[in-house]
This record gives sequence, C-alpha cells and structure tokens, in this order.
Amino acid sequence: MLTQIKEAPIATPIDRLLAATADDMAKVNALILSRADSHVDMVPELARYLIDSGGKRLRPMLTVAAAQLFGKGEGSAINFAAAVEFMHNATLLHDDVVDESDMRRGKPAARMVWGNKASILVGDFLLGQAFMMMVETRDIDSLGVLSAASAVMAEGEVFQLSKTGDLTTTPADYAEVIRAKTAVLFEAACEVGAIAGGADAAGRKALASYGLELGNAFQLVDDALDYGGQAGTLGKNTGDDLREGKMTLPIILALAEGSQAERETIASALGDAEATAEQVAEVVAILNRLETLPRTLAQAHAHARAAQQALEVLPASELRTLLIDVVEFSVLRAY
Repeated sequence: MLTQIKEAPIATPIDRLLAATADDMAKVNALILSRADSHVDMVPELARYLIDSGGKRLRPMLTVAAAQLFGKGEGSAINFAAAVEFMHNATLLHDDVVDESDMRRGKPAARMVWGNKASILVGDFLLGQAFMMMVETRDIDSLGVLSAASAVMAEGEVFQLSKTGDLTTTPADYAEVIRAKTAVLFEAACEVGAIAGGADAAGRKALASYGLELGNAFQLVDDALDYGGQAGTLGKNTGDDLREGKMTLPIILALAEGSQAERETIASALGDAEATAEQVAEVVAILNRLETLPRTLAQAHAHARAAQQALEVLPASELRTLLIDVVEFSVLRAY
C-alpha cells in the first residue's frame, strides 16, 4: 500500500512578505506591545484586545518592506511601522463607534465590550503614542507625511459620514472617500518606509504611488466582499455596509442604473440597522443582475495594475517582485 504524501500548501505572497520582514516585524510587534502599556488598566486591555485580534498588519509590513527595498536608512522604519499600525487601529476604534459596528475581525468590536466612550479615548491614546514614536525619529519629513495622512483620513471619515444614506452620491464622491479614509494610509506607510530606507526622490514617489493604488484596490475589494463574501472572511456580517447606510460603489451604480422598484428596494434597506437577511438578499440580487460587484472588482484590478506599474521604475529584485505579487493577492482574495 502506497503512503499518501500530502503536498505542502503553497505560501501566499502575504506569507512570503511575513517571512521577508519577520526580523524587523518582531521588533515592531515588541514596540507595539510596549507602547500599548499604561498605568490605567483599561487602556492596555482594550488596546491589546484590538491589536491581538488577528489582523495581518499589512500596513506596517509594507513600511518595513519599503525600507528593506532600499536598505540605506538608519533604522527608523521600526518606529514608523509601529506608528502606522497605531494610526490604523485608532481609526478602527473610532470607526466602529461612528458606524455602530458590532463585529471587528470576527469578534465583538471593542465598543461592545468596553463601550463607546472608552473606545474613543483609547483610540486617542493610540494616536498620541503614534506621534510620539514619529517624533523620536527626529525625521521631520516623515512626520509631515504621516501627520498629513492623519488629517486626510479624518476628513475622509467625515466626508463618508456626510454621504451616509445620500442617494445622490456619485462614483467620484466614493473615489474620494476611499482615497482619503483608506488609500492615504497605505500611501504614507510605503512612503515613510522608503524614506527610512534612504530612497531618492524617484524611489520615494514610486513607493507612495504603489501604496496609494494598493489601498484603493484593497478598499474596492472590501466593499464588493460586503455583498459577495463570507462573514468569516470579512470579519463582520455580510450586508453591514448596507445597514450602516454606506454609499459604496456597488450601491451607487445600482441606484443609478436600476429600475424605480429596484431603487426603492435598495433605499428601504439602506441605513436600516434592522434590515433582515431577506432584505439584504434582495439587494444582493439587484447588484448581481446589474453586475455591479464584478464592475467594482474590475476597478480594483485597474488600481492593482497601477500599483504594480509604479514599481517598474525600480531595479529588479526579489523584494520588488514580492511587493508586486502582494498586490495581485490582495485583489484575488475576492474570488
């Protein structure tokens, strides 16, 4: 009888990025844990609940990888990577309060455990720690990049809030929302990594463009998955964006092109926190008929190609190839 030989699973680009950045990310993770500490017990409890909840830490990994790509810096990438992760987690804490979300990364959102007030205040604590870590590098240029990103992200969230449930929201409005609230942090994470690695102006611009386009693609995929993915994959409930009244591209396109009855069906569920699974299914059926989900993913692919092309000005290397592969993987997770 022949012994069955199991093939080892093929490592994904994210797995390979984890391996490539493992040494520096160990330092980043240690810094994250130390800076999440406080003599006020609730602060580290809540912060670590979110920080340890299973996120891949893609943004700080990109910061570290960007620095490694050039490799001539003074080690400030560790501080920048930890700061980027704190900025990201702070926005998650704040967003869940604004959106009244119940789940985050597959488990109850922090606000469901500690309440809205604590979530807001610990988010503020993380932002404060992020800026302290930036200042410690004494790199004013990078501090300017991350500070500007923080302001734009806040503007993006306010703009999205102003468009909640607004049936007149346009694709251009949506593009501005995802650029500001998501893509700008990817852009900044990659740009400060390049700066930390000693990149010249062209290299810095290439990594910033790469991050911006990757962030746009990433958010487009997320917004399509809200209507076509599995709750376990998303870490939240399918249809949450609909119940929260978020004007994402699949909905915007359907409202522009659907029949009067279809627009009414969407409008009746949009922003209704108590919308049933049946109502969500009706909306998804409309999106499928109008093919707004594959069209959203097509836009994600366009941004992904732009991200990959941004790196073509750099010398060929294994790490450059890996960063190109990460883009492809980030889009293909929708399939």
